[in-house]
This record gives sequence, C-alpha cells and structure tokens, in this order.
Amino acid sequence: MEVQKKARKKSNALRNFLVVGGILFVSFSYYAYQIVYTPNIDTHGKHSYIRIPRGATFEQVMDSVEQEKVVIDLLSFRFIAKLMDYPKLIKPGHYELVNGATNYQMIGRLRAGIQSPVKLTFNNIRIKKDLTAKLSTDISATQTELDSLLRNTKYVQNLGFDTTTIMTMFIPNTYELYWNTSGRELIKRMKKEYDAFWTPARVAKAKAQGLSKTEVSTLASIVEAEQAVHPDERRRIAGVYLNRLKTGLPLQADPTVVFAVGDFTIRRVLNEHLRLDSPYNTYKYKGLPPGPINLPSITSIDAVLNPEQHDYIYFCAKEDFSGYHNFAVTQAEHIRNARKYQQALNERNILK
Repeated sequence: MEVQKKARKKSNALRNFLVVGGILFVSFSYYAYQIVYTPNIDTHGKHSYIRIPRGATFEQVMDSVEQEKVVIDLLSFRFIAKLMDYPKLIKPGHYELVNGATNYQMIGRLRAGIQSPVKLTFNNIRIKKDLTAKLSTDISATQTELDSLLRNTKYVQNLGFDTTTIMTMFIPNTYELYWNTSGRELIKRMKKEYDAFWTPARVAKAKAQGLSKTEVSTLASIVEAEQAVHPDERRRIAGVYLNRLKTGLPLQADPTVVFAVGDFTIRRVLNEHLRLDSPYNTYKYKGLPPGPINLPSITSIDAVLNPEQHDYIYFCAKEDFSGYHNFAVTQAEHIRNARKYQQALNERNILK
C-alpha cells in the first residue's frame, strides 16, 4: 500500500509539473508570439520618423524611438532588437516608424537599412551660404562640408563651373533622396539634375540668344530679382535686358547694385550705391556680372530662353506699387516714368 501511495504521489507530482509546465510553455509561447508578431507601432494616423546619424549607438537609436511616443511596448521592442542582433547592425538614415508594424517588421526594416526618402526643396535662395544652410537642414551633410566643397576650386572646375558660377548648377525644385546623403553625393545628384534640365532644346535656345548656360542663369537671376511677385512679366523684362546686351548698353540693373553693396534691405538705389566699384555694378560695367545674384527659378530661366520680342530698352517700377513695371523705348519716356515712381517713393517717405 505504501508503495502504491508513493507511486500515486509521484504520478500526481509529474502530472502537476506537466500541467504547470504546459501552462507556462503556452503562456510564454503566447507572449513570445505577441512581442514578435503583434503590432507594436501606433502613430495615431500620422507619419512618424526617426533619423539615425552615422556612428549612432543602440541607446541613441532607442532614445529617438522613445521620443516619438508611438511604440506601445518599449520593453518588448528593445528585447526583440537585441534578439535580432540589431545593436551590431545599426545603419544611418531616415526611417519611418510604420503604423501597425510588429517589432519583428520594424527592427527588420532598421537592420536592412530600408529608409524613407526625404523631399529636398530649395527656392528663394540669395547667396551661396543661404543655399548650403537650406540643404544641410534636410540631409545629414553639414553646412561646413557643403561650403568647403563649393569653395574648392579644383572640385567645382571638374563639374564645369568656378566658385562664382557653381550656384547655377542648382536648379530650384523638389527632389527625393536619402537623408544620409553625403555632400559629394548631393552635388553629384544636382549635377545630374542640371544636365537633365539642360535639354538640347534649351541649349539651342541659349545659343540663339548668344548666351552660355551659365550666362542664361546669371541673367535669369537678375530677372528674378527684378520681378519676384509677378512671373507673368518676366519674359518682358528678359527681353529688355537682352535688347540692352545686343545693343551694347549697360544693363543698369538695380538688383545687381544691391547685391554688390550686400545690403538686401535697400529699397531705393542711390547715387552713392551706383559709385561702388564692383564687377556686379552693372551701371559701371557693361555686360553680365561674373555670376548669379540669386538662385533663379525655372520660370525665370525659361523667360530668358523665351523672351518677349519688343523694342523696350528701359523699365522702372510702377508708381502704384503693384509690383509691375512701366516700360519705355526712349530715354525721355523712361525719365517721365522714373520721376513718377520717385515721387511716389517720396510721398511714402521711402528714402533708402
């Protein structure tokens, strides 16, 4: 009897062990399944991104993830990341934390370096430092890196430009690229876009005007500065400047003088400004300045390539401050228009 009792106890203990073990196994398996395959990203209907710089540590990545506040269970996210050996496989880039993704799916994307491209948009750029500052806000390349490249005489010469005209290589638009694009990679991409922009048709139109591609962009930058409000007038303004170039008259473009002075708050160009000795002073020197005075839009470039045909030699701002201009064929007519505008400036007490 004693032996039977002991046997039953062992049998019961084994059964209990198996039951408890089974429950634990099922529970663990269920939890394991949950942390691997259950959705763990909830962005609440919005897009959420993290940026991982070169050399980032696992803890830095986790801090970035946590700051987005879209991971439901951070502990399981960390656990799966370590289980998948992610701390040794961190790749820099711009990544979307995908709504509804499981830990396995999200860590898999990070491990594989499956990035989401960023949209790089630049326009209304005045000087080179404005451009590099804008570019460096949307990609990981620093402004210092970009400035250094665009100041490198040999480097920009290999691209077909000099350090003054290199700005014309950047065609304002919206481009998709990866956030961890280096400075050299970005410039290589911009050169590719520039070459694609200058189609045989555009090149032929530039030659018809007696201009190189760089000269077209330089003149377009002046047109852009003269008419930043009403693009529909740019072809007419381009026609004026082309008429002056063809007849050997100096451009006498106020925006080039403002650029030379370096004070972009000037609203009224005075005689003291016109006396400045600078190759950008188109009152003092004939022809185009050495390079662009801003980054012209595609609209302005095409205005130079497709100018309005007319006999206008002069223009000045309208006295109603509408942003449009009065155009003239003769100097006498232009002087009358200029006096009306100057009177309007005086009435508004705009002295400089």
